[in-house]
Amino acid sequence: MTLGQLLKEVAIIGSGGQAKWFLKETTVLVNGEPDDRRGRKLYPGDTIEVADHGSFFIRGNQETTD
Repeated sequence: MTLGQLLKEVAIIGSGGQAKWFLKETTVLVNGEPDDRRGRKLYPGDTIEVADHGSFFIRGNQETTD
């Protein structure tokens, strides 16, 4: 799964096309580091923090929210 796909899956954005704009306008941390690449691959154990939207933890083929 990519960062853009995650944002769509958890309904933060409505379409994949919105990911590029969203990531330029919003602070997103992947494992504590800022990342604005919609194609960033996510792996089990990754933690994603999205400003004003919460935290997400990648577990296997699923993500969970805090």
